Amino acid sequence: MDPLAELGLARARGYAVDVTLDPDTANPNLILSEDRRHVRRGDTRQDLPNNPERFDTCPCVLGAEGFTGGRHYWEVEVGDKTRWTLGVCGKSKSRKGWVTHTPEDGYWAVQLRYWRYEAITSPRIPLPVSVRPSRVGIFLDYEAGEVSFYNVTDRSHLYTFTDTFSGTLRPYFRPGRNAEGTNAAPLIICPVPAQAGGNLCP
Repeated sequence: MDPLAELGLARARGYAVDVTLDPDTANPNLILSEDRRHVRRGDTRQDLPNNPERFDTCPCVLGAEGFTGGRHYWEVEVGDKTRWTLGVCGKSKSRKGWVTHTPEDGYWAVQLRYWRYEAITSPRIPLPVSVRPSRVGIFLDYEAGEVSFYNVTDRSHLYTFTDTFSGTLRPYFRPGRNAEGTNAAPLIICPVPAQAGGNLCP
């Protein structure tokens, strides 16, 4: 275990915020729970208004909370899912058409896809993962221009984007396609334990 990574995670957890999902941004193929903390891919496309905030093509959803400064941390249960994408994005970015999830397009995200963990840059950066994360922590330090990702399962550091931010940033979630049921489980926004080592996620 890397003591610096563990220290970074412990520090980040001190800035935990309550994050929920914004249904007005959710792609019609996504199903949100009533408490707006679970999101999964549905089997059919829902008949929803094509408002400007909604992703019409990319099967993703934003958090309801927007950040224009400060430090903010949240955790997402990914469980045994085989595909997912998590991160932050600029509020002003277009939600229509296919989305390129790179920092140049206002997205700072990591993903699991085809059994590979990657930072979504151009080109993508493979992430060395020794213990498969069942929960991922995201830490936004707005003034420092950093978005850091942690494997909460083994308390390791996955990746940090460094950039210059402007405007509002919002949490970003993409549960991935169901893959014939093998990836049907939801992404779950978890309460952050008051003490390290706790597990408040259902």
